[in-house]
Amino acid sequence: MTTVAVDAPNGAYRERAIEPRRTALLSIDMQNAEYSAELIAEARRPGSPRASMLQFYERIERVLIPNQQRLQAAARRAGIEVIYTTIESLTRDGRDRSLDHKISRMHYPKGSHEAKVIPAVGPVGDEIHIPKTASGIFNCTNIEYVLRNLGIEYLVVYGVCTDQCVENTVRDAADRGFLVTEIEDACAAEDAGRHDRSIEAMRGHYCRTRTTDEMVAEIEAAAAAA
Repeated sequence: MTTVAVDAPNGAYRERAIEPRRTALLSIDMQNAEYSAELIAEARRPGSPRASMLQFYERIERVLIPNQQRLQAAARRAGIEVIYTTIESLTRDGRDRSLDHKISRMHYPKGSHEAKVIPAVGPVGDEIHIPKTASGIFNCTNIEYVLRNLGIEYLVVYGVCTDQCVENTVRDAADRGFLVTEIEDACAAEDAGRHDRSIEAMRGHYCRTRTTDEMVAEIEAAAAAA
């Protein structure tokens, strides 16, 4: 690997290519509560109260799921950890969840269908799934401990929502000393403008920004070199 000084100009240190054995993919909130065949069918019905969410559901269906499948497949071939988080209370009644989630009436009970990862982009084998009850996984779980135990230095982050839980994760991971890559076409927000503003706010400050094509090519090149 080419050595780059931490204080190199123009964020060159942040732009370093990943090292597969020190890298993990982190899937944020790709769960049944955010997308399912039933939800998208309901949003397409005339007069549906979910009609405003149709763009979000369709982006997940047409863009995120195919891109994430490719990304995860490339990571598995390269021996890269794939880790998942979803919003899931530790209890059936949600008494343990964060104050913000209580105020927002966001509650997916322990073991519920809504808390499970969307099957098309879900865990394979013994891949790690860490439930959370706040926007930022670093604020409410032991994920940093897990990542340090795994020897992870590079995080590739994607999922929903771009301007909420994904952005929170990117900022927190950067603050804790991880080198973060955000996959812009593997993320979605509730409207396109919010997605675009969040991606631009993170770009070059807290993370590298890559497309799925670019990240898959980088993973394959790094695996070949290793």
